[in-house]
Amino acid sequence: MTDTPAALREAHHADITGGWLRPAVFGAMDGLVTNIALIAGVGGGGVSPRSIVLTGSAGLVAGAISMGLGEYTSVRSANEQVAAEVAKERRELERHPEAEARELADAWVARGLPRDLATQVAEAVRRDPEEALRVHVREELGVDPDDQPSPWTAAITSFLFFSVGALVPLLPYLLGATELGLALAVGGLGLFVAGAVVARFTNRPWWAGGLRQLLLGAAAAAATYLIGSLIGVQGGL
Repeated sequence: MTDTPAALREAHHADITGGWLRPAVFGAMDGLVTNIALIAGVGGGGVSPRSIVLTGSAGLVAGAISMGLGEYTSVRSANEQVAAEVAKERRELERHPEAEARELADAWVARGLPRDLATQVAEAVRRDPEEALRVHVREELGVDPDDQPSPWTAAITSFLFFSVGALVPLLPYLLGATELGLALAVGGLGLFVAGAVVARFTNRPWWAGGLRQLLLGAAAAAATYLIGSLIGVQGGL
C-alpha cells in the first residue's frame, strides 16, 4: 500500500476554525455538568422526584437559551472586532502601501527569510490590494478575514448540544425511576462517553478523555450534593 504524503491529500487536517466543534463540545459538556450538579444539589436536599424533574427541566431550558444567546453574542462580537481591525488595516494599506510592504518584509525576515526575497515577495503581494489585505491581516492579527465562524452556527449548535447533554441525567426520572443514584450514574456515563468522543478529535486516548470529564463532573456533583444536604428542605415541594 502506497503511503501518500499528507500534503498531497485534500483535507488532511481537521477543521480547527471553531465553527461548530467548539460550541458543540462546550454545550454538551456544560449541559451534562450543569444538570448533573443541579439534580445532585436538589436531590441531596431531599426534594421529591417530581420537583427534581421540574428543576432539571427548568435548568435545561434556561441553560440552553443562555448558552445560545451567549455564543451568538460572543462570536458576533469577535467577528465585529475582526472586521474593525480589517478595516483599519485596509486604510493603512491605502494610505501607506510602501510602509506596510516594508513591515510585511520585516516580519518575514524575522522568521529567517533573506531580506531580498522577503522584499520581493512583499512587493509582489502589494500589487493585488485584496490579496495584500488578506496577507497583512493573517500576519498581523493571526486570523483569516474570509473564514470567520458564523454566530448563528455557534448559537444553534450550543443550544442543541446543551439541551441533549442536560437531558441525559433527567432521562431516568422521565422514564419513571425515582432513585437519585441512578440519575447520577446515567449522567456520569454520559460524561464519560462525551469525553471519549471529544478525545477522538484530539488524538488523546479515549479512556483518558472520558475519565477526565467523569472526574470533573463528579467533583461538581459532590459539591452541590453536599450543599443541598447541608441546607435541606422543610417537606416536599
